[in-house]
Amino acid sequence: MGFIAWIVLGLIAGALAKAIMPGKDPGGIIVTMLLGIVGGVLGGWIGRTLFNADVDSFFSLSSWLLAILGAVIVLAIYRLIVGNRRSHA
Repeated sequence: MGFIAWIVLGLIAGALAKAIMPGKDPGGIIVTMLLGIVGGVLGGWIGRTLFNADVDSFFSLSSWLLAILGAVIVLAIYRLIVGNRRSHA
């Protein structure tokens, strides 16, 4: 699957990650979408590198699950970093 497909998948995964982890995110919807793209690419890389998962198909369940997992991880890390910075300001 190409990089553009991972971007599209990441956008959707970011929206799903936001639904899984509701709450106010610093940066709004644009930042959440960008985090979803990063998470989708990260999830695909983790799946391919660590688990030797078949993530070559856009319609593969493993591709979607890994992209959503990656987006949730990136969103959680972002909230920890930016949330701590905002509470000390």
